Amino acid sequence: MIPRQSIDELVYRSCMLLDEKNFSGFLELCDPAFHYAITAYSPEIRKEMTWLEHDKAALKLLFDNLPKHNSDHSTLARHATVYTVDATGDNGRARVVSALQVFKTTLDGGATELFAVGKLYDTVALDGDGPKLVDRNVRLETRMFGFGFHIPF
Repeated sequence: MIPRQSIDELVYRSCMLLDEKNFSGFLELCDPAFHYAITAYSPEIRKEMTWLEHDKAALKLLFDNLPKHNSDHSTLARHATVYTVDATGDNGRARVVSALQVFKTTLDGGATELFAVGKLYDTVALDGDGPKLVDRNVRLETRMFGFGFHIPF
């Protein structure tokens, strides 16, 4: 039986840790073989786009280098809703689909707006001390962000 509550908590905790910019905490939720991607389909060019694709080590390097980037420091609030959790047939793995909304609050005035909408497609390993993220594809509907955002969703 798939431990639905612990998988839900894994997804929600991943969003909470990224909101807090606790990147080391986020990476602790990930399997050593973790793969992360942000993808979207562009109807304008009729092609799939991959905006970011990293393994766990490259994602850690990205997080470590964030202070060196000229970036927008507005806060992001990720809101996920887990839709489905299904066994994959692989040893101790589950596929998880969640809705994702990301809200941005500006530092100069505190206005909040919907920033991005998409889905999280996660593969979760269920062996060991608890569920771990093995793969996350952030599949976005939103394709216009402006500049200065380097933090993964």
